[in-house]
Parts: sequence; C-alpha cells; structure tokens
Amino acid sequence: MKYPGAELENFDKATIWRKYIFLLIKKFIKGSVLEVGAGIGSFTKNYKNIPSQITLSEVDNDNFAILKKKFRSTNFNFFNIITKNINKKFDTIMYLNVLEHIKEDKEELINAFEKLNNNGHLIVLVPAHNKLYSKFDKAVGHFRRYETNFFKQLNIKNSKLIKLIYLDSIGFFLYYLNKVFFKEEVYPTKFKIFLWDKFFTPISYFLDKILMYKFGKNILYVIKKST
Repeated sequence: MKYPGAELENFDKATIWRKYIFLLIKKFIKGSVLEVGAGIGSFTKNYKNIPSQITLSEVDNDNFAILKKKFRSTNFNFFNIITKNINKKFDTIMYLNVLEHIKEDKEELINAFEKLNNNGHLIVLVPAHNKLYSKFDKAVGHFRRYETNFFKQLNIKNSKLIKLIYLDSIGFFLYYLNKVFFKEEVYPTKFKIFLWDKFFTPISYFLDKILMYKFGKNILYVIKKST
C-alpha cells in the first residue's frame, strides 16, 4: 500500500508540537504499546524510551521500511498489516493523526479497544472541524475532520472517558486564514510549518489552558478500558 501524502518529512520538523502532545499523553503510555500508522516515526521518537515493548504498525511500504531502519532496538516490533489482523493485546494503543485516514473509523476504534488489556488506554489525536477541510486534507487522504460529538457518541462498552479536549487554538486561525487566502495551496511551505511550530505552538500551549481546551484545530481523546 502507498500513502497518498507527501507532507511527513516537512511535518517531521514540527518538534515543539509533538512535545506538546507528548506532555499531555505521557502518563498514559505504559507497558506494551501499539502505535497505529506510525508513519516515519515522528511521534515515536518522543516516547521510545518509556514503555517496555513498542509495536509500530504501518501499511505504507516505504514508511514501513523507514521505521524498521530507524528503530532497531530489541524492544521494537513491526507490523505491515491493519489493526484487526494484529493478534496481540496491548496496554496502550495510539492513533496520532491517523484515524482521519481510515474510512471505517468507528469500526477501527472498536477493534483497537478490544485489543487493549484491562486498565489500558486508547489515545487518539485527530484534526478538528470539518469546516476547515481543505485541499491539503484531501491530498493527504483525510476522509474527514472531527468534532468532539463523534467521540461522545461512540459509547464503547467498558470504557471510561479520561480526556476529550481541543488543542492548538492559534493553529485554528492560522489554518482558516491559510485556507481563505491561499486557496490553491495544497501543501503548506516549510516556512509556514516552521512559524506555526516554533512561534505559535508555544502561544497555543498557554492559550489552550486559558480557554480550558474548548477550542482548537485538533482533538485529543483518551479512554481507559475497565471491567
């Protein structure tokens, strides 16, 4: 399978954004971990020394080869298959900017939750607000963007909601303005990514807190499996 997007290398430089996400999810990353759709390992680098066992799945063959080359430690496993075909259970399963690429998203989350051990966590990061859907979203294979109601209505049995918040309040306005004034642009330039990550993400870090995480360009969803 071939991934349709060409943005992974550019967004790999967004180190401050990923550190922000890592601070919010760090305490849930424990034991055996599955990161679904790990791409080229941009998020993986932030948590690679925490859990005892890490499994990375990636269906894009080129990205899969990059992952195997980049993470050669003995505590890593790799799968080039979809989640429902992975016959293992985990303490943490993560979808970090991945769910939007999966057509049957509800089914995917239910399958993932079934592969969690008791007291395990499912962590999901997705782009927010379909009104922001752009040529970029289409080009990289996003089926949709999300509202919090999608997650509220999942009603997954034996799950406890831990976190459901919006993130990147400044990024919302930047993304909207870019969509309005750069209608023909598909991929954001490296310079725009640099500005967003290095200058505006630190502002969002504080503004998101002030706004109590009720507004932003992304959604973070965390649930715990309980008996």
